[in-house]
Amino acid sequence: MSTKRIAGPEIERLIQLLAKVPGLGPRSARRAALHLVKRRDQLLEPLASAFAEAAEKVRICSVCGNVDTVDPCTICTDPRRDDGLLIVVEDVGDLWALERAGAMNARYHVLGGTLSPLDGIGPDKLNIAGLVERVAAGGVGEVILAVNATVDGQTTAHYITDQLSGFDTRVTRLAHGVPVGGELDYLDEGTLAAALRSRTAF
Repeated sequence: MSTKRIAGPEIERLIQLLAKVPGLGPRSARRAALHLVKRRDQLLEPLASAFAEAAEKVRICSVCGNVDTVDPCTICTDPRRDDGLLIVVEDVGDLWALERAGAMNARYHVLGGTLSPLDGIGPDKLNIAGLVERVAAGGVGEVILAVNATVDGQTTAHYITDQLSGFDTRVTRLAHGVPVGGELDYLDEGTLAAALRSRTAF
């Protein structure tokens, strides 16, 4: 059974693209598209301009893997950060979640995912080599593994611990308080802050 078109190709394309955004299915995408179109001057045009500017200016930080409009990113160039404390996260969303918690004034390293042999994601597909290089360069006294409490996250944490075992750097992980199977981006700031303060040796 063929699906009838409800609007012109431009609006249909807008709906299809919005449906690819996490948290938006086809129905939510249609509602969002209709809302944007109805408020063209207040929302659609400014949003289109913001998207175009972001597409032109957003960069991936060559040091830590964060997303910013400058490279190195704002966090990496902040002189107030503790160079000896490096927090390792899976994705940029996790970095942002920890920053919202405001528990530590540290540097970050974004892996870009977790090890997952079933999905064909090995160490070469992640930014683990960059992490080892940063630690090997010296000055990092502690690496905090702030990965999600999932099977893949813990597998990745064990692998990184092995890779850093030859360096004079303390490797710790988030303390209890982060639920097993939980993801950092969905936790409240208080839980994240407590987990960072109560970190333990890995």
